[in-house]
Amino acid sequence: MKQGPRYYIKQRRRREGITDYRKRLKLLKSRKIRIVVRNSIKNIRVQFIEYEVSGDKILSSAISNELIKDYTWKYSTSTISAAYLTGFLAAKRALDKGIKEGVLDIGRTKPAKGSKIFAALKGVLDAGIKCPCNNDKLPEEKRIMGHHLDKKIETEVNNIINKITGD
Repeated sequence: MKQGPRYYIKQRRRREGITDYRKRLKLLKSRKIRIVVRNSIKNIRVQFIEYEVSGDKILSSAISNELIKDYTWKYSTSTISAAYLTGFLAAKRALDKGIKEGVLDIGRTKPAKGSKIFAALKGVLDAGIKCPCNNDKLPEEKRIMGHHLDKKIETEVNNIINKITGD
């Protein structure tokens, strides 16, 4: 064990590789609401979070397994199409609460072009929330509509978008 007057123990979340505090500080200095996208093996979660000194406050949230429960989604909840719909659903809920813009927070995930994280961001953008991003990173429309999985998914995606928007 290292010792000495100059030895500094890093914060637990930094030691475990969970939080990049430099990146988090940059996001918090923008004073905008963070659009937090987290990806697990089975689900995608999209949250609109506001910073407070006492702790972050979740303003709006959606998780991809809500698509099965509330919107009759028959396919996997960990696909690009499900990520897009989850982002769209979370953004519609955020718009109902008066949120008009935000900044993307992907945490320690590496930003891969066309990934689920950017599919969720595309859903947020299509719902009407402003967020600065590079359009080259967003997935193609065919992948969002699920052409790489099954041709039937496109009608299902359009039906769920219509249910979310209320058309």
